[in-house]
Amino acid sequence: MVERVNPKRRYDSPHRRQQAAATRLHILQAAQRLLERQGYAATTMAAIATEAGVALKTVYLAFQTKSGVVRALWDVLLRGPVDRPVAAQPWYREVIQERDPQRRLRLNARNSRVVKTRIGPLLQVIRSAAPLDGDIAALWDHIQADFYDNQRAIVQQLHDTQSLRPDLDATRATDILWTLNHPDVWQLLVGMRGWTPEQYEQWFGDTACAQLLRPDTRHQGDSHQ
Repeated sequence: MVERVNPKRRYDSPHRRQQAAATRLHILQAAQRLLERQGYAATTMAAIATEAGVALKTVYLAFQTKSGVVRALWDVLLRGPVDRPVAAQPWYREVIQERDPQRRLRLNARNSRVVKTRIGPLLQVIRSAAPLDGDIAALWDHIQADFYDNQRAIVQQLHDTQSLRPDLDATRATDILWTLNHPDVWQLLVGMRGWTPEQYEQWFGDTACAQLLRPDTRHQGDSHQ
């Protein structure tokens, strides 16, 4: 008896999945170029399709909406080459697992530099578009909440090991670290005042240690970083 093949059954294979993933990434790279060059409002789905050299339908099938493109692009740029949540990223785990409080804050400053170098321009696009688009506004709120939660986990360890200044509780310390790490500060210093990313990292590390740590924990020598 000959097995009957269902012509409606969707054919799938690792090769097709790889092709789809490559096309998706290609579209996101095209969208990034347009968004960073001309902003959110001027970047249409049709323009993204043209820039990517794909059919408009392909862009809609992959992302549904323009805000969906931005969300997907944000995820890719934030996580970098390892597709895991930030809390599971090797560079974030290194901070969490570091036992020396000053070294922990300096690693956090390093991560801030590396990540913001990668995502800084898109962050500005998202921030500027938030008043214009409800989905982008929700994304901006989500980004700020994630930044806060990630900094809070670092501060909680400092609190638990009694490394914080005695006049600070965990909430106030998190507010300080979140502010230092906020994308607006990066934009002011690097984007507007012309600081190099390395100067920003040094300042962030120095200021975080001075603002948060007990004097007797600042023992590694600030100038060698």
